[in-house]
Amino acid sequence: MHPYKLQPPKAFWKKAISPYHPMNITDWYTKRFEFADKKIATAGSCFAQHIGRNLRTYGFNYLDYEKPPLDIDENLLIDFGYNMYSARYGNIYTSRQLIQLLNRSKGTFVPSEGYWEKGDGVVDPFRPTIEPEPFSSVDELEKMRKHHLEAVEALIEDADIFVFTLGLTETWRSKVDGAVYPLCPGTSGGEFDPSKYEFHNLSFSETLSDMREFIAQSRRINKSLEYFITVSPVPLMATATENQVAVATTHSKSILRAVAGELYSEFDFVDYFPSYEIITSPFMRGYFFQPDCREVSTRGVQHVMSVFFSQHDSPSGCPTDPEERSTNEKPRYIADINSTNNTLEDIERIRCDEEILSAFGDS
Repeated sequence: MHPYKLQPPKAFWKKAISPYHPMNITDWYTKRFEFADKKIATAGSCFAQHIGRNLRTYGFNYLDYEKPPLDIDENLLIDFGYNMYSARYGNIYTSRQLIQLLNRSKGTFVPSEGYWEKGDGVVDPFRPTIEPEPFSSVDELEKMRKHHLEAVEALIEDADIFVFTLGLTETWRSKVDGAVYPLCPGTSGGEFDPSKYEFHNLSFSETLSDMREFIAQSRRINKSLEYFITVSPVPLMATATENQVAVATTHSKSILRAVAGELYSEFDFVDYFPSYEIITSPFMRGYFFQPDCREVSTRGVQHVMSVFFSQHDSPSGCPTDPEERSTNEKPRYIADINSTNNTLEDIERIRCDEEILSAFGDS
């Protein structure tokens, strides 16, 4: 006898993976704690928007502390940063952004740079695309920021589960006070000045330290807060390193996945959900990517969420099994694995600031 003799079938490639069509592979995930009846907040990179949208749709107690005005056109909600996450912080790509946001909400960190000029107005350096047009004045920006940071503070105090999707390690920061930004200065407001800003690629130890600090500080505020961590399967749109973009992507995602695993091992109130593996594993044969090999198709999102819902029942009683929801959706789950029927219309609309960087590859 030895330990491998006691392992279940899911522990062996020849039993868990090789015999099966990719859509029939099971045992991806076993929940660590319940979601039902708990207050849930979401944040993170673009892929986290899909998670929040599904939680909201299927009746989970999803928190939204910056709700849209009643008179806003529903088609414009996402353009103004509403219904993306549990507050209007926009995409939080890195661990450094996350801990910085918490410190700003508590007033323990006040960045030296409060605005960037853009056109005839100004934008918030820490959410420069939160509205389609710049703010008309610094005063307007600061009032909106004050309301936003108060919402973030309340969110941390009230949530039972904090869902966070790690997206990137590459970031741009101020040489003055170390503040980090979701986009490179000059790409969506402000001007790039190498004497003021620098590129930084967060290491494993830095990312892990940031996440540990966020957990420690947020649990001092809310001692029972639990964390649901995922890694975005979406590759980098562009890299500021010397590496080819696919190589840079592997570097970044490897760090983030390792950090997520470390947090899961270290804290029993942290759960890890393998959306990254479900989408990107080689045996999935790229089935869930659009023809550009970067965008995740709606069917990919649905399959990821079907794995989640296999462990977490909807509190509303609304069916979460795709076959129960609609017979019309059934082909999305049993389609031939080599199908190229991932049309651009099949993409769920999300806001991804990183898309801005694609324009600079054409120059």
